[in-house]
This record gives sequence, C-alpha cells and structure tokens, in this order.
Amino acid sequence: MWGEEFADEHELGHEAIDWLIALGQAGYPHREMFFSRVREHFALPEPVEELWSRYRKQMPYLVRCRPEVLGGLALLRASGWRVAIVTNGMADNQLGKIQQTGLAEAVDAYALSGAEGIRKPEAGLFEIAAKRCGVALAEGGWVIGDNLTADIAGGHAAGLRTIWIDRGTWPEHEHCADHVVTDVLQAMEILDRER
Repeated sequence: MWGEEFADEHELGHEAIDWLIALGQAGYPHREMFFSRVREHFALPEPVEELWSRYRKQMPYLVRCRPEVLGGLALLRASGWRVAIVTNGMADNQLGKIQQTGLAEAVDAYALSGAEGIRKPEAGLFEIAAKRCGVALAEGGWVIGDNLTADIAGGHAAGLRTIWIDRGTWPEHEHCADHVVTDVLQAMEILDRER
C-alpha cells in the first residue's frame, strides 16, 4: 500500500497512514493539491512537484482491479455491451494503470485526456471512446463514475444516462444521475438489467 510505503520512507509513524487514507478519501482529485496538504501537514522538505512526480511513477504499479470487477466486465461484454474507459489524467500514468490492472484486455477501448488533449466533462472525450467502440455517441449509452462534474454532468451533457458511484466525497451536492450506487459492481448489475 502506497500510504504505508510513504509513511515508512519519511519516518512519519503508523498514525500517518490513517491520516493519508482519510485525506485520499476526502476527495482531492488533483494530486498536486493532495501533496500540498501532505507536505504542509508533515512539514516535508521536498517540493510538492517532487512528491507528486515520485507518486506518479509508482502509482501504476500500486493499483489493483478486483477480480470480480474484471469478471463483471467480461459478462457485460459477453451480453453485447461495448465498454470503454474514459479518464482524465496524464496519459502515461493512466495507461500504465489500465495495463497493469488487466483492464486493457477487459474493455473494448479507452480514451485518455492526456493523450487526446480534451478532458471530461467535455463531450469530445466520450465521443472518442464511443468511436473506438465502433458506435456513435448519438446512439446512447451509459457513464459510470464517481465524479459528479466530470462523469455525471459530463455524461448527461453528452446525451448519456449515468450511474454515480457515491463514495461519500460529495456530501449534500445535488446531482442529475439516473442511478446512485456505492460500488461499481452494483452499477454493472443495473446495466445487466438494462440490456
């Protein structure tokens, strides 16, 4: 686990791990902001850019995909769904995660903002993914995501139905999601019923 390695490397003590986990769950999607808070909290001498850069290089090797998620993707595709990953982030980092987790083989396509020069919530990134799946965005589809702006509002703006994975990081925010779940497996069950 990254938090344990980071705490050990900087000799921060065991209680630092819980703090890092809590900060990660608090909804800091931009890692630069995350590492600014980490640097300030622990009074670390390294610049934020260095902390972020080391994390970025290591992250693809730390991410895992649960076997049941890979199995769920296989079932969706076997029943006729086309599945794509649409993600914001730096291309090398996001591609590394997709490849290391086995998701590259588990989906039909992916569109990475860092490679395409366009970010969610803009519809263009969803259009690229749809085209790579061999379909037109106008035919409809679904977006499953945990970000109310990039995923849910972006999906709706692109004419897609949405399932929001509520991880508790957007308290009391209004949303336009068609469904709300707490786990991606629940979202897959909804799609299975929609087929």
